[in-house]
Order: sequence, then structure tokens, then C-alpha cells
Amino acid sequence: MKRFSMFTILMVVTSLILAACAPAATPAPTATQAPEPTATPEPMLKDIVDTAVADGRFTTLVAAVGAAELVDTLKGEGPFTVFAPTDDAFAALPAGTVDELLKPENKQQLTDILLYHVVSGKVMAADVTALTSATTVLGKDVAIKVDMGNVYINEAKVIITDIETSNGVIHVIDAVLLPPAEDAAMETNTIVDIAVADGRFTTLVAALGAAELVETLSGEGPFTVFAPTDDAFAALPAGTLDSLLLPENKQQLTDILLYHVVSGKVMAADVVTLTSATTVLGKDVTITVKDGNVFLSDTVQVIITDIEASNGVIHVIDAVLLPPQ
Repeated sequence: MKRFSMFTILMVVTSLILAACAPAATPAPTATQAPEPTATPEPMLKDIVDTAVADGRFTTLVAAVGAAELVDTLKGEGPFTVFAPTDDAFAALPAGTVDELLKPENKQQLTDILLYHVVSGKVMAADVTALTSATTVLGKDVAIKVDMGNVYINEAKVIITDIETSNGVIHVIDAVLLPPAEDAAMETNTIVDIAVADGRFTTLVAALGAAELVETLSGEGPFTVFAPTDDAFAALPAGTLDSLLLPENKQQLTDILLYHVVSGKVMAADVVTLTSATTVLGKDVTITVKDGNVFLSDTVQVIITDIEASNGVIHVIDAVLLPPQ
């Protein structure tokens, strides 16, 4: 009994020693939550000026905005819609125009031109196409039309749309928009002024002077003038023109010139619907359309139409009209 007890005690002690020497049990892994993915921040939009600078296609526009001191305005809160001409659009202006506009003494003219490219508010392309006009920051309207799927601002084509900025939107155009002339300036753009400036009507202008009709055709009107070119006058029989310009033939010259004038402003689209028109001389001139061309008195062809003046319209013809006897 004593031996059994000693054996039992020895076994217990041995078990305790073995248990103490055994490696500790590996704890069960604790589940951990994966970190939430970090959202990629949206790129910050630049303002209209900084967007134009970064683009690289608007260096002339950016220089003009600086010369007109409009940088702070177009970096302001807005929003603005800018119809932005490219460098190529500015380069297409007549030689020397940009250099002239950038001169300090022409700052107001440059400012007016630039403000004519800006509309208040953020007008996206989908909204632009629903309009027929928009009032610019200059206070003058631009015409908007959609033709064959293309959008035009006045005559400038929109070539890129919806460049969004932090203070508005840019639509890119392929030509520079020029504000309409003031009414006072338009008063000098008469039929006579246009004929003088054109360069193809020197004989007609001289004849108007000799017949003392300059003041008449510079008047309120409106008039429609079928204007013979210098080549048309040169095609008259030799000596005819010199004879007509003599003081003693003033009445005959006057009658011929008045036979080229119709009261009212008759545009080409209306001319082709007529078979005749009564001239200021009181005699009719016949109108016919052949193969898409318009002829007066059967043989005199209209070669250029719808040169608008402040007091009417000019249609160019290739021969001199002679009144019926």
C-alpha cells in the first residue's frame, strides 16, 4: 500500500514536470478588419485664365486679356462662358491687326472685342444649341445657329465644347468675334462709301459725282443699286464714257445712273422672285433667271449679290444698263 502510494506520487510528479516542459499552445489567430480603400481625390479645376494658359492654344488670347487688364475679371467668381478664339483664329485677322490692338492707346477697343466673347453664367454646349442668340458681357448680342450639325457664333464655328473650369466653361471657336459697329459709325457706311472703298467701282463713283448723285445715294434711302464694275464701263463703245462725263451730257448720264437704282432694299432672295422692277428713273428693268443665274434686261448678269450698306444694298453686274428709248 505504501509502495503503491509512492508510485502514484511519482507518476503525478512526472506528469507535472512533463507538462511544465511542453511548448506553450499557439493562440488562435484573432480576425482583423481590412483598412477601407482611400478614395482618389478629383483633380482641382483651374479658373478660365489658368486653363487657357495651360492649354497652349490660346497664347494670343491670354496676351490680349493681359493687355486689356481683364485677368482678374476672368479669374473671378463668375461663372462665365467664354467663346475662346485659338491662336490660328487671331492669326487669320488682317496683317497687323493684333499688333495694333495690343497698343495701349487701343485698350478700349481690345477690351470691347474680348468682352464680346464672354457671356455671364455657365452655358454648356447642350444649352447653347437651344439658343438663337446670347447677350455678351459687352451688352451686345451674338447670333447662334446650328447648321449641318455644327454650331456657329455669328460666323465663327465652335470646334471644341465644354472645357470646364472652376469659374465657368470654355467653348473654342475658329475665328475672332468682332462687335457690331456703333450706329454712328454705320451712318458713314453708305452705298457711296462702300463703292469708294471697294475699288472695283471707280468709274461708277466718278459718274455719280459728275451727275451730282453722291448726296442722293448717301441719303437715308433705302436703295437697291445694280452696280456696274469698271470693266463693265470699259466694255462700252469707245468714247461713250468720255462723252457721258461731259457737262452738256449730264442729264443723259443721270438717266443712265438712275436706271440702275430701285427704291427699297431688295435682297437677292427677293430679286429672283420678280420678273421686273421699277427703277428710280421710272422705267422698268426686266429680271430673268436662267440656269441659276440672274439677268437684267436679258443680257446683263448679276455676278455678286447682297453687299449691304447702311442705306440699302448693292448687287454687282457685269455690264452697264441702258434705259429703253
